Amino acid sequence: MKMSDLFTGKLTRLVAFDPDKMGELAARWSRDSEFYQLFDSDPTLPRNAKRAQEHFRERAEKDRPGSFPFLVQSLHDERIIGEGGLFDAFEPHRNAWLAIGIGERELWGKGYGTDAVHILLRFGFEELNLHRINLGTFGYNTRALRAYEKIGFAHEGARRGALRRDNKRWDDYFMGILKSEWEAKQNE
Repeated sequence: MKMSDLFTGKLTRLVAFDPDKMGELAARWSRDSEFYQLFDSDPTLPRNAKRAQEHFRERAEKDRPGSFPFLVQSLHDERIIGEGGLFDAFEPHRNAWLAIGIGERELWGKGYGTDAVHILLRFGFEELNLHRINLGTFGYNTRALRAYEKIGFAHEGARRGALRRDNKRWDDYFMGILKSEWEAKQNE
């Protein structure tokens, strides 16, 4: 049986989460308010690199078993372009939550995020033997919604009008994919 590189896709590779590196990147990416609004529902604020590093170090120390954070690296030039991971993966029900963000704006819409999600799903279903993977996304993030639907995530619910951005109300969507659905997509 030939083993494949579990953490490498067609465009990206998942690498170990580095709180110091992530702090620097989070500070830089936080200056792009559109990225921040697509990635997080918290108020958009510029971050300080040193404080962000401290935050990520503290979070890494407190991470519960079942948290699998990664940095997303471009295969083309080996630079870190985003972050992602699976969280709360060791529940008795074998579920996890997926998070992903590509901070480098010039790479948006070019398949890097989708590729990283494929790697995270492979890791979750093949390595962690999860039954389902969930995610949340915002109604105004239409690019992400289309990508998740194409990958095979199903809409499972919404918190209607839960988010306020640009003086408008938006739904907060919940989506999920089962291992059997993911496996069927692999055979297409």
